[in-house]
Amino acid sequence: MSKADFVVVANRLPVDRAGDSDEWRRSPGGLVTALEPVMRKAEGAWVGWPGQPDVQLDPFDFEGTHLVPVMLTADDVENYYEGFANDTIWPLYHDVIAAPRYRRVWWDSYVKVNRRFAEAAAGAAAENAIVWVQDYQLQLVPKMLRDARPDLTIGYFHHIPFPAYGLYSQLPWRKQVLEGLLGADVIGFQRVADAGNFARAVRRQLRYETKASGISVPTADGTTRTALAKAFPISIDAESYIELAQRPDIQARAVEIRESLGNPKTILLGVDRLDYTKGIRHRIKAFQELLEDGRLSVDDATLVQVASPSRERVATYMKLRDEIELAVGRVNGDYDTMGHTAVRYLHQAYPREEMVALFLAADVMLVTALRDGMNLVAKEYVAARVDNRGALVLSEFAGAADELGSAILINPHDIDGLKDAIMRAVEMPPAEQGRRMRALRRRVREHDVEDWSRDFLDALAVFHERGAAVTA
Repeated sequence: MSKADFVVVANRLPVDRAGDSDEWRRSPGGLVTALEPVMRKAEGAWVGWPGQPDVQLDPFDFEGTHLVPVMLTADDVENYYEGFANDTIWPLYHDVIAAPRYRRVWWDSYVKVNRRFAEAAAGAAAENAIVWVQDYQLQLVPKMLRDARPDLTIGYFHHIPFPAYGLYSQLPWRKQVLEGLLGADVIGFQRVADAGNFARAVRRQLRYETKASGISVPTADGTTRTALAKAFPISIDAESYIELAQRPDIQARAVEIRESLGNPKTILLGVDRLDYTKGIRHRIKAFQELLEDGRLSVDDATLVQVASPSRERVATYMKLRDEIELAVGRVNGDYDTMGHTAVRYLHQAYPREEMVALFLAADVMLVTALRDGMNLVAKEYVAARVDNRGALVLSEFAGAADELGSAILINPHDIDGLKDAIMRAVEMPPAEQGRRMRALRRRVREHDVEDWSRDFLDALAVFHERGAAVTA
């Protein structure tokens, strides 16, 4: 294939193996959905890891996109991915809810693998192409790409939070990461606060001048160029959730779910990856105390907690699973009756159709993240509520709180405040539910994932048109 004018670089390819076969199927993620029309139109290329270690694959085409696999060894997966990306960067960038570990062998692997991704992207990109790098696993790729291919216009989007300077400064390789990100022309963040934290780190560590959203970056020839660092909050394909929620079979499934739970008056729902950033323990603690206090009864209220498996080989996550399953067992042991279960805990992933049925069945959605770049589940719940009913309890520490102000906003660390918020949601009159939900749905429909990708790519197009470099 000829080289592509638009290249996406992400940790994973947008496809998965279909079971044990050699067939590929499109991954269900929001990013894949958002970029699919752009990729088709541009006849773009996507650089990423196919998801299995030690698998060497040649580039191939899939549904109009040229896929460029990057091979990772088992050691790369252990050191670059499970180690540096998810045991150093992830906890550090999520406010050190769990302690990050700084291991030099992990950093060395991170540098090596980022270079492999950068080389694959440089090889796939046509002259003057646009390259869009995705997320914290690949923070060094923008600079590596710029050094190798100064003709490219480079964007980077950071899907997770960027920490306050006092935390970020702990990273032994803090300057290298900032320089890596500043290889991009446009650096996108979920929240205005994240972009501000990044600019502050650049000023403190690199002494570069920052003005509004612009950062002056020195170049090899002694001039400077301007990089743009600002918020581009990500969203969902809202219309696809609305269409699913209107299907009679999915609505019937929602009724079945309520019946299978004993038709409680109130179903509270949590849907998360099993991750310590999601506040699952805080949610269970608040629910347990509401049962203890007699403010809720197991005959009237059930908490359904979907916790999809995540990073199961990382020790912190194995420990978290044990803690949550122990907590669920205690609550159920104390409060279950023959006819009703207090907490229905589901440690598995479900297809989108089943999730929409759950959203329709749930009276209250609990998003109690201790720190979250965005949290798209909150937006998915809102989009699915075509009946304008239900209540959203949303952590102020999730990026979605900046947009979904009509939710009941909470501090998940304040268990008493969380309990009061849950009761407010449970007891909310239908008229107030409708008023809040209509406002939430309007925001999610107006700012969908297509709007997000268009906003980012429009900003990048400005740099592309003027040739990226701005002389001092």
